[in-house]
Amino acid sequence: MAYPSLESAALDLEKHGHLIRISEEVDPNLEVAEIHRRIFDAGGPALLFERVKGSPFRALSNLYGTFERTEFLFRHTLDKVAKVIELKADPAALLRKPTRYLSAPVTALSALPMRVRSGPVAYGTTTIDQLPLVKSWPMDGGAFVTLPQVFTLPPGDNNIMHSNLGMYRIQLTGNEYITNKEVGLHYQLHRGIGVHHTQYNTSDEPFRCSVFIGGPPSHAFAAIMPLPEGLSELTFAGMLGGRRFRYMHRNGHVLSADADFVITGIISKDIKKPEGPFGDHLGYYSLAHDFPVMEVEKVYYRKNAIWHFTVVGRPPAEDSSFGYLIHKVVEKLTPQEFPGIVEINAVDAAGVHPLLLAVGSERYMPFRERKPEEILTQANHILGSGQTSLAKFLFIAAQGDAPELNTHDMASFFQHVLSRVDWRRDLHFHTRTTIDTLDYSGTGWNEGSKVVVACCGPQRRTLTDTLPDGFSLPAGFSRPRFVMPGVLAVQAPAFAEYGAYADCTTLTEHLRQAQTEGIPLIVLTEDSDFLAAALNNFLWVTFTRANPSHDLHGVASFVEHKHWGCRGPLVIDARIKPHHAPPLVTDAEISKRVDALFAKGGSLQKWG
Repeated sequence: MAYPSLESAALDLEKHGHLIRISEEVDPNLEVAEIHRRIFDAGGPALLFERVKGSPFRALSNLYGTFERTEFLFRHTLDKVAKVIELKADPAALLRKPTRYLSAPVTALSALPMRVRSGPVAYGTTTIDQLPLVKSWPMDGGAFVTLPQVFTLPPGDNNIMHSNLGMYRIQLTGNEYITNKEVGLHYQLHRGIGVHHTQYNTSDEPFRCSVFIGGPPSHAFAAIMPLPEGLSELTFAGMLGGRRFRYMHRNGHVLSADADFVITGIISKDIKKPEGPFGDHLGYYSLAHDFPVMEVEKVYYRKNAIWHFTVVGRPPAEDSSFGYLIHKVVEKLTPQEFPGIVEINAVDAAGVHPLLLAVGSERYMPFRERKPEEILTQANHILGSGQTSLAKFLFIAAQGDAPELNTHDMASFFQHVLSRVDWRRDLHFHTRTTIDTLDYSGTGWNEGSKVVVACCGPQRRTLTDTLPDGFSLPAGFSRPRFVMPGVLAVQAPAFAEYGAYADCTTLTEHLRQAQTEGIPLIVLTEDSDFLAAALNNFLWVTFTRANPSHDLHGVASFVEHKHWGCRGPLVIDARIKPHHAPPLVTDAEISKRVDALFAKGGSLQKWG
């Protein structure tokens, strides 16, 4: 089924029991976000807010709230799209498997974007202050567009196939922005829009930009999809949606004809203003930094428009479905993009970029001791390519040691690695390098380190979840809790000063004589009960709060020819540091207000 609009998708979901309407008036300032988070956590339906305080427009969230619902939305096109992506990345596949790929060229050609003279989005115009100004977290700098489709073209180029459609954060209100006249855009220069910005800096042309909100569900997904070179986001949106992307021109701007809203304007080439803070997908605030400003020209909307938004926060969240769908579409491309790699998992629970798990192939020197060799080459390839280059911790294991090894069974993967890893040999650091801009665990903004843990060979130890006889901790350390066999969480004193790791030295020296062979990994934290309570807690705390070069310590550590290792357990200091961004915490008063909707007799009682 091809959805011509966001509303048609919403009605289809409602018909099949995947959407509920909220008729009570709700406040876009924190309240709708609190409702969304509770429904998402309960595995609930999409939410259509029919009365948003301060706005004449309805709002929709949690559209992609479960993997099953996301697949339902694209149930008629997903397999066809995957074939096109595979063929685009490897054209020779058509000759090898003609029956599989014969329909792929037709799918792509029939989805090319189509120019129209007019469309639904030209129904009327409004102003920024009339939109549902959704603010998700108490410390957010203002209201944001959380599912924007930001459209730009290079200077002097009107070819729609040369456009960039990306999902870059848009701040609508707050900070120093002039209401209704300015909005902020959050992007880096290496992104598609950033490349255009650099080009416009040497051009006399105004940097025109259009921000689409809503439209068929495939449009938002197209804005975040990593596509093979030469495949337009608009064509992809048409393929996935089963309906060509329709666009039109107004006042020198390109408009998505089927969008619910389009904000048009001119991006300043010189002026920057503070954007943020914003509660982000790592579970912390990304802080305020100077970013480009767009001078707003017009805000278009369609009849019965629906404001499409999501609520970002500690994963898993609704945007986790984007990662799931990307994996579904590009799953078969991994061996082509990374020769020797069997599979990769950018771990959603750890915020995606902080932790990457991979299974590689170890085929070097089959007649001598089996150890990491080829997988180190594969790890370097991963860290040097596209989005995977943002990985901070990369654990890579060799398939031959366990043919059933699966990066998506994370508990089993860690058990496999920890029973085989040799901390004297298998840690490989990249220091003073770039990390994800949203990750504040490093030494500065966009600055930090990476580590590769490369595991290959026979089992070295039997992991335990029992403390050895006579085990003790030095003063200030307490409450040892096992996350899983081999992984021990230890409650440590609060981290006092950046760069001062005396506590870690005290602990590692104390444990030199302990019988810890079955406990290869120790994680320091302020709350060991919380960290050990669930696998997702371990993944989130450990890998979002540690900078490898500074926060990895070890019992009986050594440096040999500039290689660092340890003979006893590895210690990861995952305490909150003074320079870290604040974690996301809900507003207690808002929570109390929302409780009424989920209490007995409330419209959301079922999900309470």
